[in-house]
Amino acid sequence: MTYQAELAKVPGLGEDALAASNNATWTARYGQALMNTFGSPQRVLVRGEGCYVWDADGRRYLDLLGGLAVNSLGHAHPLLVSAITAQLATLGHVSNFFASAPQIALAERLLDLVGGSGRVFFTNSGTEANEAAFKIARRTGRPKIVATEGGFHGRTMGALALTGKAVIREPFEPLPAGVTFVPFGDAEALEEAVDGDTAAVFLEPVQGEAGVVPAPAGYLAAAREITERAGTLLVVDEIQTGIGRTGDWFGHTVEGIVPDVVTVAKGLGGGFPIGACIGLGRAADLLGPGSHGTTFGGNPVAAAAGLAVLHAIERDGLLENVRTVGTHLRAEVLALGHPLVRGVRGRGLLLGIELAAPVAGQVLSEALGAGFIVNAVNPDTIRLAPPLILDTTQADEFLAALPAVLDAVGTAPKETR
Repeated sequence: MTYQAELAKVPGLGEDALAASNNATWTARYGQALMNTFGSPQRVLVRGEGCYVWDADGRRYLDLLGGLAVNSLGHAHPLLVSAITAQLATLGHVSNFFASAPQIALAERLLDLVGGSGRVFFTNSGTEANEAAFKIARRTGRPKIVATEGGFHGRTMGALALTGKAVIREPFEPLPAGVTFVPFGDAEALEEAVDGDTAAVFLEPVQGEAGVVPAPAGYLAAAREITERAGTLLVVDEIQTGIGRTGDWFGHTVEGIVPDVVTVAKGLGGGFPIGACIGLGRAADLLGPGSHGTTFGGNPVAAAAGLAVLHAIERDGLLENVRTVGTHLRAEVLALGHPLVRGVRGRGLLLGIELAAPVAGQVLSEALGAGFIVNAVNPDTIRLAPPLILDTTQADEFLAALPAVLDAVGTAPKETR
């Protein structure tokens, strides 16, 4: 008996089962089976290769969102597939009463890339990595935490308490107390908020959910100086910006600082769920036996995926590719001179196209109809976070189509019926 033949009989897995349905059928089933936390899906995707995906109707799209900055190596990357398959065939999961070679090797690799002495706590997602960082902060014995307006750190209750977007946070209050919010990029406001009772400051190098807003030059360095003077931990949330997304391994390194805690996820697993809370210096030892835990964090398959992603980024020169293609995209979008484009923000392959009107949702729809997946991160910003393997030829496909997409939208919101 071949397992491929047996898989074909499993509903939702076999190619025949997928071919028998289309977007409309699968979307209707989705609406009946899943909680309505994301609304109706834009498409039902059935396969991917490189920077392209195909939907249940057989239509191809250039993926310029990368699973929200997750699919570092694109789709079905041979090295990632091989690493996951080989590890699962050897040792898929062990409890954290035991360790595995991939887990240890990945922790060592991350510490090497961050450039500090410390320890790693593995999680399954970015919000869990930030939960661990929150608990590290609590272990200092200090009661206060400072975060930034517009910041986004996750949707679990602790990470949500750190999130500066009121529309996301307020429906779930009361949340863990003691968090103060200051304007992002304002070093004076940060200095006023940090004192001897402040356990930690949580910052992002680029605020992705706020519309791809980079920290002003010198802000991260100022934050490091302020926190060091106060004996406060500096936690840098690299969930979206880390693992090569900005053209460097981590977004904070552009200012030459070493934080106390770095959190990563998204691109680390290339599509396989994994996150990490990296504690450096004294922050590495604030969580001890029994103070935190996870069932699946650091499992051998996720760790193998992370190792494969890091190896491929280094082997294939993807940091340089990110800088080259990101610069090309920014310049060419601006060169269009379209009246609906006000500017382009971001770094590397995390870019926000700023629009002159709140029509991002319409731009998304027109782009999808033209075969391109983008994200309306807020009403007047289109976010691009494609795979790090995107090349200039593929970027030019989007650039060639963008004027018609924008022309179809116009410059004012259309009336909703």
